[in-house]
Amino acid sequence: MVVVHHLENSRSLRILWLLEELGVEYEIKHYARDPETKLAPQSLKDIHPLGKSPVITDGDITVAESGAIIEYLMDTYSDGKLRPADDPAAKRAYTYFMHYAEGTVMPLLIVGLLMGRIESAKLPFFVKPIAKGIAGKVREGYLTPNLTNNLAFMEQTLAQSTWFTGDTLTAADVQMSFIAEGLSVNLDLERDFPNLARFRDACRASAGYQRALERGGPFELALNRK
Repeated sequence: MVVVHHLENSRSLRILWLLEELGVEYEIKHYARDPETKLAPQSLKDIHPLGKSPVITDGDITVAESGAIIEYLMDTYSDGKLRPADDPAAKRAYTYFMHYAEGTVMPLLIVGLLMGRIESAKLPFFVKPIAKGIAGKVREGYLTPNLTNNLAFMEQTLAQSTWFTGDTLTAADVQMSFIAEGLSVNLDLERDFPNLARFRDACRASAGYQRALERGGPFELALNRK
């Protein structure tokens, strides 16, 4: 049986959602974050050397990394569900957004998180202005323009269809769901990016998502706000 090593308030919620959508029986092993560092506990290293979540075990098989887990579950259990229509363009979009989530957008969210921590860190008074200045330059020269371009791209994509790969939910949308949640931490999606807000709300409204939330526990991203 599939066991999801589920860290609270983490990307592993979308793995639970995928399993619910596929109708696969699974067990959950819960892990709490360190209350101060917000990092995963050392015990996750007993499952995978990097001690990260999500991780799944399926018998003697261990799979880490969200994209790799999704691909494994789809190859092993999907039987055609949550895959795009038999159309080359849809298949390309499916593959693209499966990798785009973690390969392009998530690094920007992590950089934003790190800059926020630098800006709010307790530092000596003579160091703080320097740290804030460096963080500000990173935001101005790299983070903001790249995030702006990607937000426009996602918003435009969702203006053409309900989901990222068309009008039917696929595993690529499950992968992208965490991105929409992450963007919601610091942005007013309803006001500025209504299509992204609609996508996020459609994910949340899914019966499978609600079952995953019920089993996985409350979900609030452990990301610093600006």
